Amino acid sequence: MTDPTPSEAKAASTSLGDLLGEVSRDISTLMRQEVALAKAELKQSATKSAKGAGLMGAAGYGALMAVFFLSVALWWALSTLMGGGWAGVVVAVIWAIIALILFLVGRSQLKNVEGAPQTVETLKEIPETLKRNEENR
Repeated sequence: MTDPTPSEAKAASTSLGDLLGEVSRDISTLMRQEVALAKAELKQSATKSAKGAGLMGAAGYGALMAVFFLSVALWWALSTLMGGGWAGVVVAVIWAIIALILFLVGRSQLKNVEGAPQTVETLKEIPETLKRNEENR
């Protein structure tokens, strides 16, 4: 008869309650770590989303200004039949360009939002890990 390995000796001397307690602590630790990871990833995603949303809001304001100045310019151009109305058109075109730039930058910020990919990946691994532990019994 051979001497038992250290893990076999530990398993023989440890009660079922102690083993369940150890597994419970390990699962609890794992879940706390997963929650912490999810919080960190979601905070990062929220920050990127806020920046993108702010730029989209600025683009909306720029578009509103473009519409306003185009309307004023059209009115002024029609009322004076050339002259000072063209200044309004220039201002409106400048606002349209600013709105386009803000929109494009905001859209690129929103495309960079990833969510919580690491959390999803590690949560997918938990069932597989538990299955492997059950098979080793």
